[in-house]
Amino acid sequence: MLNKELENNASANKALEAFILARTAAGRVVFGEQVQALWSGYGEIRRVYLTGADYSSAIIKQVVFPSQYRHPRGWNNDFSHQRKLHSYQVEMAWYQYWAGQCDESCRVPRCYGLQQTEQGMWLLLEDLDAAGWDLRYEQLGIVQVQQCLRWLAAFHGRFLLQAPTHLWPIGSYWHLQTRPDEWRSMADQPLKNAATDIDKQLNRARFQTVIHGDAKVANFCFSATHDCVAAVDFQYIGGGCGMKDVAYLLGSCLSSQAIDEHQYALLDYYFDALRQSCAPSINWQALETEWRELYCFAWADFHRFLLGWMPDHHKINASMKRLSQCALTKIGRV
Repeated sequence: MLNKELENNASANKALEAFILARTAAGRVVFGEQVQALWSGYGEIRRVYLTGADYSSAIIKQVVFPSQYRHPRGWNNDFSHQRKLHSYQVEMAWYQYWAGQCDESCRVPRCYGLQQTEQGMWLLLEDLDAAGWDLRYEQLGIVQVQQCLRWLAAFHGRFLLQAPTHLWPIGSYWHLQTRPDEWRSMADQPLKNAATDIDKQLNRARFQTVIHGDAKVANFCFSATHDCVAAVDFQYIGGGCGMKDVAYLLGSCLSSQAIDEHQYALLDYYFDALRQSCAPSINWQALETEWRELYCFAWADFHRFLLGWMPDHHKINASMKRLSQCALTKIGRV
């Protein structure tokens, strides 16, 4: 059995090497260091070094369908498994149909090749580190937060009012319809009872765009030489109100105190950048009014997910609770 498994692995590695060589026109490929393992044992992201290609390295995202589910928080069932599989299909669709529309204002990795396999899928992408976006942070200063907000504004403006064809109909990994187990695990409280109403407020927005869906600080790449950031990880990209990305970003990189002190100035910065990214035909005043009203609903929506998924999560802080309470008040669920 072990020998057979080794043979299968060797065959898969040869096929992967051939795929990389064909897509890059390199004469030789060397598999380098692991960048990170994929969530729940679904594969890995690895850097590969190339000889004879136009670029010296690339990133291979190798998705491998696991024989057993190993979620670190215990959410192991077929519903969760199918959601993850679909997320990788969506990411492939993003690079196939959408990513080419992004420019330097909302920089994303260039895609060199995609392939579905019997065991999973391969995504061969530009190495952003080699392209100059080699800095990563866990906490951000205000200027760095503004850089990320400028990326989101350019992204949301570029795809405003476009139907999310081939992507998630509703973006974000915490979307209520895709998280029934987490909702059922919530304690009986106003936010649980209001979850559907909060979801409807966001999804019925007149102004919809394509949202990143996982716009946390870890998915932004910074640069000492470029004045813009780049973003990665498009598994949960889909339709939605841009406030979902904005609220999630701020919660990922700022403390509760910093959110209270800076959130409205940062919102002003985001909307100024979004105005510059929107087509002249957009009713800007209506868009800004609607999305500002939905800001607290975006916070409440993510708060709902965390309470079911990991109720002691550090992101559930005083600021998040106050913003969720604001949403509950607006829909009369206090």
